[in-house]
Amino acid sequence: MSYTEVPGARVPIRMWADPATVEDQAMRQLQNVATLPWIEGLAVMPDVHFGKGATVGSVIAMRGAVCPAAVGVDIGCGMTAVKTSLTANDLPGDLSRLRSRIEQSIPVGFGLHKEPVDPAKIYGLPGAGWDDFWARFDGIAQQVRFRRERAGRQMGSLGGGNHFIEVCVDSHGVVWLMLHSGSRNIGKELADFHIGQAQKLPHNQGLVDRDLAVFVADTPQMAAYRHDLFWAQEYARRNREVMMGLLRTVIIKEFKKAKPTFGDTISCHHNYVAEERYDGVDLLVTRKGAIRAGSGEFGIIPGSMGTGSYIVKGLGNPASFQSASHGAGRRMSRNQAKKRFTTRDLAEQTQGVECRKDSGVVDEIPGAYKPIEQVIDAQRDLVEVVAELKQVVCVKG
Repeated sequence: MSYTEVPGARVPIRMWADPATVEDQAMRQLQNVATLPWIEGLAVMPDVHFGKGATVGSVIAMRGAVCPAAVGVDIGCGMTAVKTSLTANDLPGDLSRLRSRIEQSIPVGFGLHKEPVDPAKIYGLPGAGWDDFWARFDGIAQQVRFRRERAGRQMGSLGGGNHFIEVCVDSHGVVWLMLHSGSRNIGKELADFHIGQAQKLPHNQGLVDRDLAVFVADTPQMAAYRHDLFWAQEYARRNREVMMGLLRTVIIKEFKKAKPTFGDTISCHHNYVAEERYDGVDLLVTRKGAIRAGSGEFGIIPGSMGTGSYIVKGLGNPASFQSASHGAGRRMSRNQAKKRFTTRDLAEQTQGVECRKDSGVVDEIPGAYKPIEQVIDAQRDLVEVVAELKQVVCVKG
């Protein structure tokens, strides 16, 4: 047993992090979650840190209830990675042109496409289900439906913050493509709307933290939320698929002589809800900053913009509800990072990586994150490492 059990009001808190190293705010959040009447279990990942309502890096299993703030506002945020036939020897010494081509092809930050991307015209993109997916948009919360055009044009865009697109090289010299993004503005607006709806419900009035307001089974509010939640999770997955398709096209054009080919896509959410069964009980499992790590399932655990990332295979540990960490996890807030580090620090810590090195991304500096190697070591009973990657190009919004 590699986890520490901390007593909680209704369930023990299983921690794959040293409780002494977790900030007080985050520990209070974990204790608050453990008071919820619907809680069946709580697992804490080694990248845990303070978040809105619930900590980032927590797995919350509830019976007949789900907490929208515990999913996070970027519903369906996650990772996608693809192994290529290219090797490090195929890469040019100067990678600035490649980064520029990626940025021209995929909008970053608040950017969006001038016209919605046509999935049928994107290399290697699964073509099925797009009409049905967009038809279901008409069933989402009426207050958010006016965002239809924006949602269409943001499909296939990166966003900002900790989202990124990377070209990486593994320990055998093989080139990988990797990206991190979610459901863009439409997911955030749906999350904000439903969090507000949940906070108005009578059964949530006595909770220790209003951000832990839940929807309960067999109510119209839960039905509405589940519809919008699962739609937004699908939007996030399709958004990553479109971006990976656009990224493949860039690689094909830039490396014509090498005639690159691509392996199977690895994709995983790390802000989402899944219906799962444990010990004969049907549960709603919320992973906020955590990936599913079922036995044999592939996952992606990235570091920061200057450190390594890992392709992993789950070990199916039931103690963590078959989960693992979603990344390195922040060890300081964005504001703290901006106060502590300079652009010179950023340049030093991202040496050898073709990326932005300006003040706009200082809050994403590697020093603001926990050491990814320690995070991986803390969960050797949750995942096994399949490949270790190091980025050579990192695109951020």
